[in-house]
Amino acid sequence: MATDLRTTANAENKLYKVMVVDDSAVARGIVTRTLDQEPDIEVVASAPNGLQALKAMRRHEIDVVVLDIEMPELDGMAALPQLLAVDPDLKIVMASAASHRDADIAMKAMAIGAVDFVQKPSAGLGGAESFTAELVAKVRHHAACKAAETHGARKKTPVPPVKPVPAPRVRRRERDQAVPPDIIAIGSSTGGPQALAEVLKNLDPSIRQPILVTQHMPASFTALLAEHMTRYSGRPASEARDGDIPEPGHIYIAPGGKHLVVEPRAAGGLIIRLDDGPPENSCKPAVDPMLRSLSRFCKERLLAVILTGMGCDGLKGCGDVVGQGGRVLAQDRETSVVWGMPGAVAQAGLCSEILPLQKIGPAIVRIASGEGK
Repeated sequence: MATDLRTTANAENKLYKVMVVDDSAVARGIVTRTLDQEPDIEVVASAPNGLQALKAMRRHEIDVVVLDIEMPELDGMAALPQLLAVDPDLKIVMASAASHRDADIAMKAMAIGAVDFVQKPSAGLGGAESFTAELVAKVRHHAACKAAETHGARKKTPVPPVKPVPAPRVRRRERDQAVPPDIIAIGSSTGGPQALAEVLKNLDPSIRQPILVTQHMPASFTALLAEHMTRYSGRPASEARDGDIPEPGHIYIAPGGKHLVVEPRAAGGLIIRLDDGPPENSCKPAVDPMLRSLSRFCKERLLAVILTGMGCDGLKGCGDVVGQGGRVLAQDRETSVVWGMPGAVAQAGLCSEILPLQKIGPAIVRIASGEGK
């Protein structure tokens, strides 16, 4: 267990401060050891429930909290808003089990302020390499974001120099801007569920193109995401199945653990296929396979939208979309939880428009109705 204060030279040199909150002493120990092994991460506190976590918040500088859901006295959902009340800039990563109920709670937690989630492996944490790798990557990323947001607020903790970021370039298309797409494809990751809800609820009912979505999520979450999108959007949404024929106005969510791709039907049109190939960009499902297959068959009649997310998944796929004459929209930096995926596309000059989240839905309506720019 982490002690209240760490004064070793090695700890003083670590950039990012983390608290682990879990009622399982075994889970706390494994997560703490995993994170403490990283050269830039220090677990400064651990707690068995939300009440103890709140007390620790007042004793330590903390960048990221890894927060369990099910705990006695004060559980993760009840603790979440109280932790954010102490530090509104705090980054909270929910640790969820694989059950449908926990997945639902984790998604609700992200809607009220959690920045991300990691799924606990069903067989326990010991030896779960994919879980620990994902945990470390997300903790480091969100801690770095907090450090950048609060740059200069700390006197003792150095912040890495910020590399200059090239200004995004908007691509001017030579082809007819009024050609409406046959399909709308959306890719997202960190912060994606909330962004998807915002975009989809702003689509006019007259927009009848099928919408294919790849959101980086484990298998236990994607069916639930479809349920949520049905409620938010007012149009049918479902986890995609192999052999589905894209229907007008329907939303298809790539299932966790499978890539969503398309191929032509003998009778005309497209059919959805679920690909069990290797991960791409360390993701499965990944955005690139979806865009790659859609651009091949839809060509200029494809609209791709890249929303908030970590990494650069979707960059190569958007290159294919543009190469075939399609269009790309990207979420802007200011409204993205993480401007990794949309930033990569924007900086590559592949976007026809880079928009704040609230304007993406209206832009899709405009383009899908054939009004062009």
